[in-house]
Amino acid sequence: MKILLIIPAYNEQENILNVCNIIKEYNQKNEQKLDYVVINDGSKDNTLKILQENELNYIDLVHNLGIGGAVQTGYKYAYQNRYDIAIQFDGDGQHDINYVSTICKEITTGQANMCIGTRYLDKTSSEFQSTFMRRLGKNIISFFIKLLCHKKITDPTSGFRAVDKSIIEIFAKHYPTEYPEPESTVEVLVKGYIVKEVPVSMNERVGGKSSINIWKSVDYMVKVSIAVILDSINFRKKGETKK
Repeated sequence: MKILLIIPAYNEQENILNVCNIIKEYNQKNEQKLDYVVINDGSKDNTLKILQENELNYIDLVHNLGIGGAVQTGYKYAYQNRYDIAIQFDGDGQHDINYVSTICKEITTGQANMCIGTRYLDKTSSEFQSTFMRRLGKNIISFFIKLLCHKKITDPTSGFRAVDKSIIEIFAKHYPTEYPEPESTVEVLVKGYIVKEVPVSMNERVGGKSSINIWKSVDYMVKVSIAVILDSINFRKKGETKK
């Protein structure tokens, strides 16, 4: 079983080395080894220098493509190298590597094509909780996904998720750039693939600054909701379903 961690990184000089070291420590302690690729998304700090000096596995994007473009680069890498499972894993240290086996289990047992790590199924699993506005936003987005796709997704903006080979191929060819997590989830659901969620823990960001401006939360939730509605309509028009 070949498993790849896709790690998008933009100005993560304070975190990226520690994240990669955590992966190495995990591999030393566990039979199932995890490969990784850091996608340096045109960072303007010392992220690239750290990747080079420590001989870490990375792809350097000359221009900043944003989270969607960076993650799709990782999926292209996973597809070309024939990985069985690809997992999005943040470069800021917020995702707990000990839950990798948990989100992979639904896929390895054939129960799901995509498994999302969520903070909201079991709040005791995670001490870190997002702000009120972000929770409100995710509730609104969840409502529209349930309305349009008939599936409740408690954490539609979670970036901690695993996908199987079939989804790797889809995302390698097409991946949303504006609101990648909720939009790509809608695509997978509309096409008839199985999406499940499992409770995971999230850590506080160790250093650096989040790229998400909480003061734009209202604008974000409105735009995402519109995007989810339009995506649902467009994917149904195309008539693409699970192979």
